[in-house]
Amino acid sequence: MDATVIDLCLRVFPWAEFRQRKGAIKLHYLYDHRSSLPAFMVMTDGKKSDIRVARSQEKLDFHLLPDSIVSFDRAYIDFEWLYTLDQRKVWFVTRSKANIQYRIIGQHQPIKNKQVTRDERIELIIEKSRAKYLKPLRLVCYTDQETGKAYEFITNNIKLAASTIAAIYKSRWQIETFFRWIKQNLKIKSFQGTSQNAVLSQTWIAMCYYLRLSYIKFKTKYRHSLQELTRMIAAVLIEHRLLIDISSLRSR
Repeated sequence: MDATVIDLCLRVFPWAEFRQRKGAIKLHYLYDHRSSLPAFMVMTDGKKSDIRVARSQEKLDFHLLPDSIVSFDRAYIDFEWLYTLDQRKVWFVTRSKANIQYRIIGQHQPIKNKQVTRDERIELIIEKSRAKYLKPLRLVCYTDQETGKAYEFITNNIKLAASTIAAIYKSRWQIETFFRWIKQNLKIKSFQGTSQNAVLSQTWIAMCYYLRLSYIKFKTKYRHSLQELTRMIAAVLIEHRLLIDISSLRSR
């Protein structure tokens, strides 16, 4: 789960006020790891915080089912919301914040992986935070073998190995790759109109196109990239050919 910002010129889009001299809209996504597709999207003004959107979207609950695992960055840390996920039996994995105060109440599992430096059960000690999250949490400290960078993860999952917890968070970078792709390949950085409705409509159309493209790739078992499929469709746009012929590189 994450959000990305689409920058807009404030003089052209005065309704999209973001900062003093910048405009923006924000796209909030729940990205499905199994299908490599967005499962949920909502658009807001650039000022709206990620956690505020997550808390307010009841439709998000239909996608976060019991025993599902959701991973997100520190912008989503709100202990009341995290406790709501826990009570619905949704597992979460997130990075810890430096200002989170806790006490160690025990070792979670014996450390068997040299990249795992800590695997502990903790409880919050700030009264306000502890009143919002009423159970112990699990803290996993992990050092990335490639970069040497150390990470601290907080999760409510007590069954998975510490290395698996780290791998789950690392897989969250798929959504960053998705953000980069849509900004480079979809028409969501320049717009045909300047009204709010024009911008939102064009963005939704672009996302529908992405999902349609992904569906074609899946159904035709197209082996090349979505970018190649886009170029192929554009090249034969005015020709009368079936999509299955295009995607399988059949000649007429």
